[in-house]
Amino acid sequence: MNQKSKARHAHQEAQQEKQAKKVITWIFAVLIVLAVVFLAMAMME
Repeated sequence: MNQKSKARHAHQEAQQEKQAKKVITWIFAVLIVLAVVFLAMAMME
């Protein structure tokens, strides 16, 4: 691989890692919100 290709590949990997971290953060946020909703519903009964 030439230098340009290596740099592009490294940049693409960094972008994918950033995207994966965002997705994981969103998944955990949704799970926490669902847990809070579930607890609120359980307390009402």
